[in-house]
Order: sequence, then structure tokens, then C-alpha cells
Amino acid sequence: MDYILEAQRKTPVAERTQVLVAGGGVAGIAAALAAARRGKQVTLLERQFALGGMATLGLITIYLPLCDGRGHQLIYGMGEELLRLSIRHTHEGNYPKAWLEGGTLEERTENRFTAQFNPQLFALDAERLLRQAGVRILYGTLAVGATVEDGLIQAVLVENKSGRTAIEAESFVDCTGDADLCALAGAPTRRKAGGNGLASWYYSFDGRAVSLNMFGLADVVPDKDEGRSGYQAEKMDSLDPDCRFSGVDGWELSEAVQAGHEKMFADILRRREGSPALVPVTMSTIPLVRMSRCLMGVRTMDGSEDRTFQPDSIGMTGDWCRRGPAYEIPFGALHCGEIRNLLAAGRDISVTDEMWNVTRVIPPCAVTGQAAGTAAALGSDFTRADLPQLQRALAADGVRLHWEEEP
Repeated sequence: MDYILEAQRKTPVAERTQVLVAGGGVAGIAAALAAARRGKQVTLLERQFALGGMATLGLITIYLPLCDGRGHQLIYGMGEELLRLSIRHTHEGNYPKAWLEGGTLEERTENRFTAQFNPQLFALDAERLLRQAGVRILYGTLAVGATVEDGLIQAVLVENKSGRTAIEAESFVDCTGDADLCALAGAPTRRKAGGNGLASWYYSFDGRAVSLNMFGLADVVPDKDEGRSGYQAEKMDSLDPDCRFSGVDGWELSEAVQAGHEKMFADILRRREGSPALVPVTMSTIPLVRMSRCLMGVRTMDGSEDRTFQPDSIGMTGDWCRRGPAYEIPFGALHCGEIRNLLAAGRDISVTDEMWNVTRVIPPCAVTGQAAGTAAALGSDFTRADLPQLQRALAADGVRLHWEEEP
């Protein structure tokens, strides 16, 4: 392979902070907010120019369930706070009336605790919330390297319009969705076998109403359990069964986005033949990557651990695509032994493929983000974290840690 030798350079340290969060999706929002609320100086890196990641820029505007599908709420704390924030001004569907307005157990069982939100309002509200908490948001910024000494990250190298600089911190949280910071720091990671399928969601206006078009790989599936209603949509497959991409290769991503655009454009033109007033009003502006690369942590969450007590639990989640399961998320899934001051959250945590599909969506991303941000505020060597202290802090902030606990 051809290569060039770059000249040795001195990279200026642009900032020193206490907690650095890489990635401004839902997990990153929760992590940065949790650390800032505990009085830490927090810098949040986001490569785009708006917050929310897949939820807003990807137009995956469905806040999936906070419950177990049997009428029991599992996710409280920041997971519920952000759901309420997402529909504070308006909702686009699936308003969880039974959960927000004192419904019965039967009503909560009939209709899961989910909502559909407006992506722009959610992104703007999240930005305001973080700014009010004192979080320093650095948009248009990509982490491109890390300096590591004795198993500790000293600084993250970043690039943006200012050029290449470094940011030093005490604790680091990877919320990139692709475990980018973990990989850059030399933490053990793995890639999803089989890659990702093709999707390109968009909103359209037909002269009467604005509608979300879940064009390929919908994150909402029919609820087949006992014919119950609410939170249902047609399951959609990849736009092209022959197009698979890892999510961590620049050329692959670019090709996948272009392929999705081509099929979306054809779909819009086809629909306009029957409805000339129809026009697209916005489309996904980031690749719709489901599972790409994740940390290989001290613990790996497994699908067999339904309602299994985890002594190091940092929160709970249900399963968005089926009723019944209730999982406790172990802190060991958020860190590894090799890089002691690094945590993962959101799609980056250590899970089997089965659990990856469960934990990659908005509610558990908020849970793991809150836990990571809280832990980062309490210390920086996560291999020696004071777990009882962390759990007390999370419980005080409303997090449900164990299935057997009374909510």
C-alpha cells in the first residue's frame, strides 16, 4: 500500500476540561448533562451542527418504550426526562396518555410508554438544556486520535475549522455510536457481523399534512402479542438486500448514503405522479447506522439475563420489539480494563448481537449515558469505581436499578 510520511508536529492544547464526551446523540446528551449537573466542567464534541444524532438528524423520531410491555415502567431518570422534553411543545403521534395522565395498569399494558416527536424541536430544546447546565458544546468537531499513557487517556486529538488541536480531560465518555474513541485509544472493540442494511427516512408534505416516511428498516415492528394495539407499524426491510455496510468505513458510508438517496428520490418521484402536491421537506442527514462497532468490556450483556439481578446495575431497559423482558444493565458493560478513564455509552456498550439490538435505541441510550456521565463526575479510574456510591447517586436521580425494586 502506498503511503506518505507526515511531518512531526506540535499539536496545541486548545482546552482542558474535567469530562470530555464524544458524540452528541441521546447518549451524549445524557452523559454531558449528568456530569454537568454534578458540578463538573464538561465539553461535548459533535461532528454535526445539531444534537440528537439518529433521533433528530437521522429522523428516527420514535422514542421507543420506557416500559416492559406489561404495564410496568422500567426507565425513569433521564430516560423519562428526555422523552418528556421531546414532546414538550408538540407530539407527532403515539402520545403516551396512559403513562403521563394516570392511566390504569390495563391502559398502560394496552399502550406502551412511547412517543413520536418533532426532531428539530427536540434538538433545539436539548441544546438549550445543555447550555443552561453549563456544558460547552463544540460542533463540527471529530475526534481523530488519543494520547494514552499507562492505561489512561491524556488527551483527545480533534479536528475542526480551527485545525488540529488537543483537549485534555480527566474522564472520557465515548458516545459516538461507533466506539470511535474506544478504538482510537486502543480499547478492545468488535464489529457487528453482517453489517447494516440500507435506509433513508424522510418527511414529506402532501398539501395537507407533514408525514414521516420510514423508508427502509423501520425501528417499529408490529406488536403481535395478543393482538394488543398501540405502537404499531409495518416492518420494513433494507432498501437493497445486496447493500451491506459496516458503518466504520468512510467510502462504504458515502456509497451507502448515495444509494439510499437514489432510492428515496425515486420513491418521491413515484409518489408525486399520483400526488403532484407532494414534496419532501427534510431527509436524514446522517447515515442510518444501527450496529457497527462496540466496546468489549469487563462484562458483556446477554439476552439470557432477563430479570437477572446484576449487582453492578446502573439502570434498566425493556425490549422495544417484544413485550415482557426487563434487563438490568451492568456497569461492567460500560468500561474495560485496558483504558481506565474511558467509559462507553449508547450503542457503544459491551453487548451480544441480540442485546445490541435492544440497547441501541433511544431509551437505553439515555440510561447508559446518564450512568456514564454520573460515573465520570464521581471519579476517573473506572476499574476501581465506588459502585455503591454510583448506584446511590443514580437512585437519588430517579433511576430504577433492579427489577425487584419498587418504582
